[in-house]
Amino acid sequence: MPRQTNPNDDNETDQALADHLDMDIGQDEMDTDELQALVSDLDGDVSPLVSSVLETLVATIDDLHERVTELEADLEQTHEVATTAVGDAATNDHRLDDLESQQETTRDVAKSAIAKAQQLEADTDHQEDAEQLPEGIEPSSSPLDFFANCRQSKVKTMFVERSNRQNTYRAISIAKRWPEFATKRTDGSGVFMTKSDIETALTAELGKEPHRQTIKRVWEKLIEIGGGDIVEKTRQVGRDQTQTEILAMDIETAEGLLEKRYVGLDLLENSDHKAATGGVTPVVVESTP
Repeated sequence: MPRQTNPNDDNETDQALADHLDMDIGQDEMDTDELQALVSDLDGDVSPLVSSVLETLVATIDDLHERVTELEADLEQTHEVATTAVGDAATNDHRLDDLESQQETTRDVAKSAIAKAQQLEADTDHQEDAEQLPEGIEPSSSPLDFFANCRQSKVKTMFVERSNRQNTYRAISIAKRWPEFATKRTDGSGVFMTKSDIETALTAELGKEPHRQTIKRVWEKLIEIGGGDIVEKTRQVGRDQTQTEILAMDIETAEGLLEKRYVGLDLLENSDHKAATGGVTPVVVESTP
């Protein structure tokens, strides 16, 4: 039968060996220098095999102590680096939030200031220039009406060559060509153009089929510079017909685009900076009470 071992017997054997070697097996950490000295003292009392095993044990324990010390140092350093990184990240996040908030506030203030300055400048121009018109010359009713009545070579120079706003110039040119491409109402009260009409007019203007995005932008520019002269609405011929978007003008406004009443007055000389900076407010607009 196999021999039954008792843990108490093992403990007693270990304690007897420790007593013989003058060692305290209950201590938490063994001093390898003392152990090495003990092995040296026992060199003549134990067999070479036991002595070799003890030497190896002492070296192994010493290596393990050094490795534990290195790992503890690495762990402490890693903890410090991680703590610093977390702190820096939190600080950077806070600073980023502050910068974004400051940028948004600055942008809003700048936009508001620019809008107020442009409005003030536009209002002043409306009042002064309307009074300086020659007798019998009517003030313009919208930016479209103003630019359509100026010399078109100068309008092209302003919007195409100097400010790279080709679609604004195209919108003005197409509006003036309404007799060719617009539909006149049966009662003669006004005219209107569909997006299909705009596309046809652009094809004639450019000499090629326009891109869909160009049609969209010219349509939007007509609404922008048309002011109250151009009205965007829908038209439906019959119940079975789908609604069609149109840009409509009354007949007086449409005919007013063809009068050329500002040609020769050089009114664009004073408004050139508006087009260059994105504005299309006409120089000549009758002031309202």
